[in-house]
Amino acid sequence: MTAASPVAPTVPSPLMATYGRQSVAFVRGEGCYLIDSEGKRYFDALAGVAVNALGHSHAGFIAAIREQVGTLVHTSNYFELPLQTALAAELCQRSGMQQAFFCNSGTESIEAAIKLARKWGSQKGITTPVIIVTEGAFHGRTLGALSATYNAAYQAGFGPLLQGFVRVPYDDVAAMEAAIAANAGNVVGVLVEPVQGEGGVHVPAADYLNKLRTLCDVHDVLLMLDEVQTGNGRCGRYFAYQLNGILPDILSTAKGVGNGYPIGAVLAAGKAAGTFQPGHHGSTFGGSPLACRAGLAVYDALSNEDLIGNAERMGNYLLQGFRTALAGSDRVKDIRGRGLMIGIELTASGKHLVARARELGLVLNVTADTVIRLVPPLIINKTEADFLIATVSKIVQE
Repeated sequence: MTAASPVAPTVPSPLMATYGRQSVAFVRGEGCYLIDSEGKRYFDALAGVAVNALGHSHAGFIAAIREQVGTLVHTSNYFELPLQTALAAELCQRSGMQQAFFCNSGTESIEAAIKLARKWGSQKGITTPVIIVTEGAFHGRTLGALSATYNAAYQAGFGPLLQGFVRVPYDDVAAMEAAIAANAGNVVGVLVEPVQGEGGVHVPAADYLNKLRTLCDVHDVLLMLDEVQTGNGRCGRYFAYQLNGILPDILSTAKGVGNGYPIGAVLAAGKAAGTFQPGHHGSTFGGSPLACRAGLAVYDALSNEDLIGNAERMGNYLLQGFRTALAGSDRVKDIRGRGLMIGIELTASGKHLVARARELGLVLNVTADTVIRLVPPLIINKTEADFLIATVSKIVQE
């Protein structure tokens, strides 16, 4: 008797169900606003999750992309790519780093950082490398980045995860030092976010990164910073660590670099620079002419349109505004942030506020169940900031 052929399950959509999508379709963007398929306008306080640094339909960005599409979109990394070299030089100048490798996303930049740290360790004779990461961290969803991430729900069903990560509490230098001592001789790096994003917009003590820099120097390990979300002007500097006057050994970034065009980068300085050699890493699409033209257009705007200064000013304005509007509210536990990366932590779940905000013409996000995360475009003005303060304060207190 012939066995019956397996029957494919019936599925409602040709898309894999990896996202819990909201019931709205945006078809156009202008400045800080999104317009849906029915013509309704929304202030975009999510910016594609801290991606659209220049907002939507930025004239200079559009012109650069259009010109490059008509010139050269892609060629191979087997050849010289002048635009890639130009963007690497721009990022190194603005960050203080020395070398860049281009990829296509934040999680790819973390994967590259993990490989870079392990390769550096192997050159020192370390055969069982350890990278110390933190509770509350989010570094991405590919296997290495997922292994460094602190979220059991994201990791469930994908084991065995990549080994070699030791986790300590965030913003706890003593715990970090103890972990380095407990794994003496095997630690190649310390990987942290200057401000935790997905984990709830956690802002550490002002000297946290300085103490980590000192700790890494004392023990000869790499300081690895994940600035995928905090970088590219979002925190009021090109990169958040510049608020501390330090320099990491490895820097991962993405999101705002391309203003919506996929591009990521890992940068190296000091003892990490020069580690990667031909064949050690690669990317078919990483650093294409079109991606790098997008990145150069973003950095031209950051440098010439006072967007980084605006991020600092408007971030302070928003923090002060929220603290005034929500003072004494029994529904608010904390209000915190750096630049235009702001978290309002509630005393109970805030997931329902996403739909309510949308009704009022506002797109926002709630992360870690109780934290309203606000990461608007860096072009936000005072009138738009006032709308954001008024609308968020209203839905929190309803």
